[in-house]
Amino acid sequence: MWAQTNRDFDQIEPLALRKGEELVGFWGLMSDFSRSFAPWTEDFTQGIYLAGVQVPLEAQPPEGWVKWTVPAFGYAYTAVEGNYQKVFRAGLAYLRDNGLRLVGAVQEYNRPQDEQMYLYFPIARL
Repeated sequence: MWAQTNRDFDQIEPLALRKGEELVGFWGLMSDFSRSFAPWTEDFTQGIYLAGVQVPLEAQPPEGWVKWTVPAFGYAYTAVEGNYQKVFRAGLAYLRDNGLRLVGAVQEYNRPQDEQMYLYFPIARL
């Protein structure tokens, strides 16, 4: 999905949110199959994924593109350093060990300023 998004990025680039000249960020959004942004099922292996860029709420996607509006959540997050699956599992363990509960699908955020990926674990619906 990222290969297609990168290949056709010029179609959505004018919609991308910016802070000054910098893009705000890229998201790998996840949802369960009902599109309710519940966590993936089958030990976090089954769900749907959308690769894209953050846009204003009122933005209308070009033909062939889809826009998801993620509900407001409070998050715990961590940088992905090393093995993605290990970081994902460590994030889930952190929630469990600290009495927190995953209330939505985990989201990926890619910050262009330092090309760093973060995992956002929703812990509260706002």
